[in-house]
Amino acid sequence: MTATAPPGTRFAVARQVADAVLFEGYVLYPYRASAAKNRLRWQFGVLVPPAWGPAHGEHSLQQTELVMEPRGAATLAVELRFLHAQRRTVEEARPDGSFAPVPELHLPDRVLVPWDEGTEERVEMTVPVAELEAGEVSLPFVRPAREETEPVRGADGREAGRLVRRTERADGVLRLRAEQLDVPYRAFKLTAVVENTSGWTPQGDGADGPGGADREAALPRSLVAAHLLLGLSAGSFLSMTDPPEWARASVAACTNLHTWPVLAGEPGSSDVVLSSPIILEDHPGIAPESIGAMYDATEIDEILALRTAALTDREKREARGTDARAAAVIDLADTMPPEVLERLHGAVRALREITGPGAPAPDRVTELFEEDAVFKPETPWWDPAHADPADPARDRILIDGTSVGPGSRVLLRPGLRRTDAQDLFLQGRAAQVEAVLHDVDGGVHLAVTVEGDPGADIRREQGRFLYFQPDEVAPLEDP
Repeated sequence: MTATAPPGTRFAVARQVADAVLFEGYVLYPYRASAAKNRLRWQFGVLVPPAWGPAHGEHSLQQTELVMEPRGAATLAVELRFLHAQRRTVEEARPDGSFAPVPELHLPDRVLVPWDEGTEERVEMTVPVAELEAGEVSLPFVRPAREETEPVRGADGREAGRLVRRTERADGVLRLRAEQLDVPYRAFKLTAVVENTSGWTPQGDGADGPGGADREAALPRSLVAAHLLLGLSAGSFLSMTDPPEWARASVAACTNLHTWPVLAGEPGSSDVVLSSPIILEDHPGIAPESIGAMYDATEIDEILALRTAALTDREKREARGTDARAAAVIDLADTMPPEVLERLHGAVRALREITGPGAPAPDRVTELFEEDAVFKPETPWWDPAHADPADPARDRILIDGTSVGPGSRVLLRPGLRRTDAQDLFLQGRAAQVEAVLHDVDGGVHLAVTVEGDPGADIRREQGRFLYFQPDEVAPLEDP
């Protein structure tokens, strides 16, 4: 076994997605430490010390299992990546030359506050598959405790205070083994286990009860957002969601704990796997329109960019003082050109030709921009004139033995399965059916306007209706 780094190009494409996994939820909008949702952090892939985890519903290891088909004298390259939380405190300079902890330190461009930063850590190894077949290979690793100070200077150049960063020791081990499968091909079940082996024992009375420290004490000794990149020098991995028929039973027998492996790298390739604590599909990718990392869970770049640009100057100063990555988001939103923001408004990833009965006439599509792959119809999507000619057989449906279609009156009775309070408020109201719509999954939806709604005419003009399913309405006789 060697501890040399794998070829950089092998993981280059997969690492873009792995970076998003590593920093998912790192700091959430509005990017300030004082925001309530930034006070409970580190939610994905956290491997805590074994003495703390079981009693608090968290785990100290993750296990990846998948099927691989190595060729010849193939080697397996492994890269474990995680964040190591370091606690940052803020101290203010005193006239006598000493320093004292403070909750805030105001500077002209930022407000410094205590915060847990995350430093990226990597554990890399390359091992021949034949060695894994012979037995388990382990690679222990240690990240030692350390303390660093950074002077902070005011507008006059004098030392206004300092940042003190304390990092606790974190211990772990990476274990690998390969088991040949009883199939007609040279295939193996690969098992990769990442485990926190810290010997830290909670002491004192913490927030979680007598004798136990709280999560804040465990986090600096944890492996945060832990995930694996796996690469074969020759051969391929099998998809866990779409394996070949001969391997389905073997794939189904794999046990993945607190992580999920997917094919990564270039689309169509199968020599790289990303095992992530966030469930992804094979060959995940970053949208080409993305302007950069915004760290917010299920982020929508356009909304975040607009909302970030709208923060007050005081809020932006605190965000800049919270974390260097948060400061970069603020600067990105403040300097984004309009043409870049416009790219975030939407994109079409694929187009297909529709043929046969009911297909739109060729002149319905007037322009195709190759760069953005966006169809521009003659009329807006919400305009009724944009719709294809109606199909009378699909314009009406039977509800309780009564034919219901455009112009029919119905009684609204939304069921308990609906969670929208606005719909529940309409219980027992009469409405007029404006259209009967069919989705691609075969579902039927009734577009309605509520009787007595003064904005009904505007809704019809804009095509903005309320939608109910057939079992949520009852037919009414016309007055």
